[in-house]
Amino acid sequence: MAGNLVARSIHDLTAGAWFGGSLMGAIGLNGATAEAKDPAERTRLSSLGWKKWAPYQTAAFGAHLLSGLAIIWENKDRMAKQDGVTRLSIYKTVVTLAGAAVTLYAGLQGAKVEKLAGEGGAGATEPRHGASEELRSAQQQLKVLQWAIPVFAGWVIVLGAKHGEMQRPKNVFKGLAR
Repeated sequence: MAGNLVARSIHDLTAGAWFGGSLMGAIGLNGATAEAKDPAERTRLSSLGWKKWAPYQTAAFGAHLLSGLAIIWENKDRMAKQDGVTRLSIYKTVVTLAGAAVTLYAGLQGAKVEKLAGEGGAGATEPRHGASEELRSAQQQLKVLQWAIPVFAGWVIVLGAKHGEMQRPKNVFKGLAR
């Protein structure tokens, strides 16, 4: 096959891992740990689960960025000639990097929750009455961030699909005719 099937596959699979992992964590992991009887176990187990996922998430990001560079390299001529491809590539890169920053920030807030896990929580992202301000703040931020992350990841996947649509012959022709 001509092109870069391997790079495209890695790019799509890693975006899928980012989306699916973050959504499963928000719904499955955080939801399940909220059912723990001991409030300290709620924060401890959630932190442990996210900590176990972090190396895979990091590897997926790295592979996603490297495969994205390979795809850009393979499509440099098309980017220069087809109207809209460079603009969409820049837009997708900005969304990806913003999502990566949000994910990193969530990891930093998660580390605070892990450090203070002994205080317990009403849930993984729900502070318990009497929690320290540091734990309360981190949990409240994570409550929002856990949903922002799959939004960014899903957005990246949709933009990747748009890139694919731009490669249909009729769309390439329209983009070159301008």
